[in-house]
Amino acid sequence: MPHIRRAAVFVVPMLLLSFPLSAQPKPEGELETSDDATSASQDESSETPEPASTETRRSESPPNAHPSLTPAPISQANAASSSSLISQHDAPAPVVENHEQVFAEDWWHIARPILELHGYFRMRAELFQNFSLGRSDPYDKALWPRPPDHSYTSWFDGQIQQHAAHACGEDAANPQYCTDKTQAGANIRFRLNPELHVSDNLRIMSQIDLLDNLVLGSTPTGYANEPSSSGGFARVAPSGYTPLGVYNETMMPPVAGYNAYGNSITVKRVWGEYLTPIGQLRFGRMPSHWGLGMVQNAGDGYDSDTQSTVDRLMFTTGIKALDLYVSAAWDFPGEGAISQSAQQQGQAYDLAQLDDVNQYVLTLMRRKQPALQRLTLSRGGLVLNGGVQFTYRHQFLANDAFNTTNAANLGASADTIQDGYVRRNAKIIIPDLWLQILYKKLRFEAEAVMVRGSLDNTEVAGNNYENVREDENGHKIRQYGVATQTEFRTVEDRLSLQFGFGWASGDPDVTGPQVGGLTPGSGGLQPQRTDDRTDSTFRFHPDYRVDLILHRHILNRVQGTYYFRPSVDYDFSRKPNGQRFGGGGAVIWSRASEFVQAPGHRRDLGIEIDLQLYFQSKDGSLNDDPEKMGGFFTMLQYGVLFPLGGLGYLPGEEEQAANQNIRLETSAAHTLRWFGGIFF
Repeated sequence: MPHIRRAAVFVVPMLLLSFPLSAQPKPEGELETSDDATSASQDESSETPEPASTETRRSESPPNAHPSLTPAPISQANAASSSSLISQHDAPAPVVENHEQVFAEDWWHIARPILELHGYFRMRAELFQNFSLGRSDPYDKALWPRPPDHSYTSWFDGQIQQHAAHACGEDAANPQYCTDKTQAGANIRFRLNPELHVSDNLRIMSQIDLLDNLVLGSTPTGYANEPSSSGGFARVAPSGYTPLGVYNETMMPPVAGYNAYGNSITVKRVWGEYLTPIGQLRFGRMPSHWGLGMVQNAGDGYDSDTQSTVDRLMFTTGIKALDLYVSAAWDFPGEGAISQSAQQQGQAYDLAQLDDVNQYVLTLMRRKQPALQRLTLSRGGLVLNGGVQFTYRHQFLANDAFNTTNAANLGASADTIQDGYVRRNAKIIIPDLWLQILYKKLRFEAEAVMVRGSLDNTEVAGNNYENVREDENGHKIRQYGVATQTEFRTVEDRLSLQFGFGWASGDPDVTGPQVGGLTPGSGGLQPQRTDDRTDSTFRFHPDYRVDLILHRHILNRVQGTYYFRPSVDYDFSRKPNGQRFGGGGAVIWSRASEFVQAPGHRRDLGIEIDLQLYFQSKDGSLNDDPEKMGGFFTMLQYGVLFPLGGLGYLPGEEEQAANQNIRLETSAAHTLRWFGGIFF
């Protein structure tokens, strides 16, 4: 870890003062020996294989990504080097008579613990134009509701409703209907990834977000809320200094329940890592990532919004010489009600065990060490990496009630929680395969997953175990997903030709609150149209991005659809220090896996064209890993979605609406994005 040695120079002064120098100077020869031992240990550590997640080269490769969740254990030589370093630390530290000749390696032996900071600050400005696709759906049925300042007449199943914002026009005395299909704004995030290195084999990792995706202008001084007697929140009357929104002059920090849903500072993750001679132990709240990130996605990319974060106890070991690794994890996906209350201090505890969601994960992986991998590729060899992750999840009792008197609200009594119990008896297994093939400048990567399970009851209140079909009581889960990425680099790695494919199984028996059945909406599971009672709509992780409009925003993720995505990126200017300027484009053809889930009952959903320009300035002092961004990065993106028949109307609906003097049609959606970030 060469970056750790550099970080020691910039350690907090108080930490340095806490380690006084010894009165005896160290001979020059001993200093050289210590430095060699340190370098040897770090060189071996640099060959420790990273997981499938960090090797994946996506269009949004995460900067300063968290360490691998399935790292290799240290070798005996590594352990010996670590022990040697610890002994040197315990011994009297040297005094350097000429302080101008103090090197980072010397401070590394003196200053412990070391606090190292990584992260980024970003700002994103986005414009959405006609994301409703011109459809005339009411707000509660629309895939993407029209802006409130846009007046229109909705039509759904023969029902007509007026949605009017009647306050526009040049004549204030005679206001006109407002029409505006555009939504625009900007948001910011400051992310810190502090690493507290206690010793060479012991550290505490964390992730803290400040002003996480804060919409600029959303917390002015004249805006505040308080709990409402009817539930939810009610806006507080403004003061005389800001009687109207136009009088706002400053911004207030976001406070949950007061002027925002989240607080200014949010601690996302904290976990510990202890490296032993036989493997690594990890415990705490940590990121989870596997393969391409189709199911488990850490969401640490520079443009990411969602994450897979788990409460986990995990141990990883393996045979480094054979590049084989195995890890076992015990997760805590949901414990149900706990004893915590607003007036109580001390340790809270889980109130019941039978309502716990228990999850166990076993990972088997082969991955060639990065240094040897680069050597093999440079010699024209073939590199084969891959693995499988097995997940088992189980829950017997459940209290998933909401908006009722027996819901497991914060501070609910044991009687209340008990009254809301239903028998769930859910059992789910998730085998997830990952494969990576590297040959010269070619990369092929694939991930395939199956979600198979059963539930006795899907109701939050009551019991729907019995089915009208004989011998088919209960409910089934049968979901399947596949994602592939193919990339070829040429022209001194400036040109990247890519092809992506993904498929998520659909469900022909479900309906949804929105038009069609691709999105689940809210309020529980999607109801089944028949007595089949099999949940088969697979959904990718929302941070697995394939476009700018359809799956990213309108559908929120790849779910019940499949796509084809050819793309190209080219660096017009590229310097050895990593600075580059380039552009790229992609065409995405999306289709519904089950045509009946599409609003128009046709498979073709749309064709989207996405374009981008990007610039990255590289500062070598910020990152030692050339695959990670450092310094300033900015990009400008434009996307247009042309909806096809699947996003249109059902056969006969256009004619039926025309008889009521309503014209039903669809039109293209556009987006324009600017991203600016500083990475360290």
